[in-house]
Amino acid sequence: MENAFGQPQNVVVLGGSSDIARAITKRLCAARTRTVILAGRNATLLGEAADEAQEYGAARVGTVLFDAEEPQHAAATVREAFEKMGDHVDLVVIAVGLLGAQSSDEDAADAVARLITINFTWPAAALAEIRRRLVTQGSGRILVISSIAAVRTRRSAYLYASAKAGLDRMCVGLAQSLEATGVTMQILRPGVVRTKMSRGLAEPPFTTSANEVAENVMRALATDNVVIWSPPILRYVAFLIRHLPTALWRRVADRE
Repeated sequence: MENAFGQPQNVVVLGGSSDIARAITKRLCAARTRTVILAGRNATLLGEAADEAQEYGAARVGTVLFDAEEPQHAAATVREAFEKMGDHVDLVVIAVGLLGAQSSDEDAADAVARLITINFTWPAAALAEIRRRLVTQGSGRILVISSIAAVRTRRSAYLYASAKAGLDRMCVGLAQSLEATGVTMQILRPGVVRTKMSRGLAEPPFTTSANEVAENVMRALATDNVVIWSPPILRYVAFLIRHLPTALWRRVADRE
């Protein structure tokens, strides 16, 4: 159960070896999270993330292996993570994603299917099982990592953006479906973040680090905001993005 300060004690992280997930996990553990179950596809990276969680204060850490290209097993992954927790789950973080390579992926059916599956289909399937379990439990929080790219697609990254947009829209509806259940949903929409996934890409204005994102998340977890912008100024940037005329948007979005 959450402690007297509303801080989650028991946390499940799906995609727990990603840079953003690891930064969030460390801050949660430093803020009194005691049990963490980390799920991901790379056993070595999961082991490193588990060690970090313990270094930052977790009393117990478990790991689960899964492949986000296999959405038919998403419910089983969630079930295994909850069973390893063996207790009330306060927070579930979904940090599953793949940027891909737009120029080479867009004409390859297998690559497109893989990108959509990892960024949308697997998280969506997992969310169905998470929702069922937390509603049955009667409480809990869900944090899903989306992207500012979900706000409006652009030519140079429309595959990733469209997959994130699908997940983002689903989460907005899911948040509404959770009203009066005791369960809440928060959607994290970061801009470009310096991580392994974005290495080598140009850094637009408001590019941040994984640690900065984690700090924004920790502040937002204490609120009832459904959407978390990181950095917060992206809330206003997104408003402009939504309302730019198409011709101007195409010039601005893909000028690099």
